[in-house]
Amino acid sequence: MKIIFMGTPEFAVPSLEAIVNAGHEVAAVVTNKDEPQGRGLKVAPPAVKIAADGLKLPVIQVSSLKDSVVVERLSAICPDVMVVVAFRILPREVYSIPKRGTFNLHGSLLPKYRGAAPINWAIINGESETGVTTFFLDDKVDTGKIILQRRIQIGENETAGELSYRLSVLGADAVAETLVRIENGRVDVMEQDSSLSTKAPKITKEDCLIDWSNPASYVHNFVRGFSPEPCAYTFLGSKMVKIFRTRLTREAGSHQLGGVRVVAGKFLVSCEDEFLEILELQLVGKKRHTSADFLRGARIELDARFSQERK
Repeated sequence: MKIIFMGTPEFAVPSLEAIVNAGHEVAAVVTNKDEPQGRGLKVAPPAVKIAADGLKLPVIQVSSLKDSVVVERLSAICPDVMVVVAFRILPREVYSIPKRGTFNLHGSLLPKYRGAAPINWAIINGESETGVTTFFLDDKVDTGKIILQRRIQIGENETAGELSYRLSVLGADAVAETLVRIENGRVDVMEQDSSLSTKAPKITKEDCLIDWSNPASYVHNFVRGFSPEPCAYTFLGSKMVKIFRTRLTREAGSHQLGGVRVVAGKFLVSCEDEFLEILELQLVGKKRHTSADFLRGARIELDARFSQERK
């Protein structure tokens, strides 16, 4: 089949590779424009463009899908199917172009976690299972008819970055199977039950601020749900500290929420019920460290505590 693929981040790359490996004709890869990235804000191409160039596929970089020139260019390709993975909301005049429809790969078991950040919110909310869903696009975001789903267990210490990688691989298999079904005319779709839907909104910096008055298990999920990006953070005195990885201790905490304690080389922070061990962290402007390396170079006062604001 002739396919237009749309995607931008690393999460979408395995799906693109799976489509090519299955022998389909990828007539165009649509992705975002090159943008400033990293601490140096150096302009760089998105991961999907890099992958497409490596596969010698034609690339169309866009800033808007409502541009009539872009719509005309995509229409002229006359694709059989359009595949969307981690891209953007498509207007009807775009997703209605393909003869056999446009489907999206979503990183959750829809209708749960509709929105921009399903992987993050599933972990933050303490889910033990998630998965991927392929569904045909319609006018409302993440509400289209489901084609297929694949399930996966979430590890109790797994971060969003680690889960995202596993889901990207699982998703690539789902995309390949979805194309087989469409090509063979064996698509049995299922309506979503919107009464069971939950939201996974786009993450803001304010969402990532740690509240140490919560139970340790919640803070643990919170940290791993935002790791490695955009990363949960707190304040130690006047300095912002990013927390990348933690571990539950099951050890009763102190009355001082956010209070820091170093015991037998372990960096512990008191939550609502228990101490939480900090395993990896970073003072803003410094390198990311294990807690052991951090403690070797830091002086922790006896009454030190993490808080939600600069002191």
